[in-house]
Amino acid sequence: MLLVNYARNKKLNVEIPTIILPDPIPLKTISIPLPTADVPSYTPMVVPPSNLQTEEEPEGTTSEKEEPEAPGMRQIDIPFTDKQMPVPETEILVTATTTAVVSVAATLTATAAFKYVVTAMKPILKTTWKKISQSRKKDS
Repeated sequence: MLLVNYARNKKLNVEIPTIILPDPIPLKTISIPLPTADVPSYTPMVVPPSNLQTEEEPEGTTSEKEEPEAPGMRQIDIPFTDKQMPVPETEILVTATTTAVVSVAATLTATAAFKYVVTAMKPILKTTWKKISQSRKKDS
């Protein structure tokens, strides 16, 4: 239930309504516990193959194995690091570069030629279309 009081403003000689609200009803808050989960755990079981044999290394050698070089690839040293990077042979690089340059040039040339043909043929096609349209109107 709302109660309305009227206060009189003496300067303006006006009654201004004010609302008196009732006290809020106290609500109970709900406590929700944090969720928990049972995380599964297990001990991994490693089963070695049945034909496992040890490799015998000659004394004085390290266990690091060199990667076999792929055909058509060469290794180049990266400056300021101890890393090597595989790079294709020169013949392969020349072939790929030539193919890329030719395809880009052909695309650009075909685009320019198509634009030229469109600009040249547009007026011819418009006049032909108008003549055909006029002849159809006369026949009907």
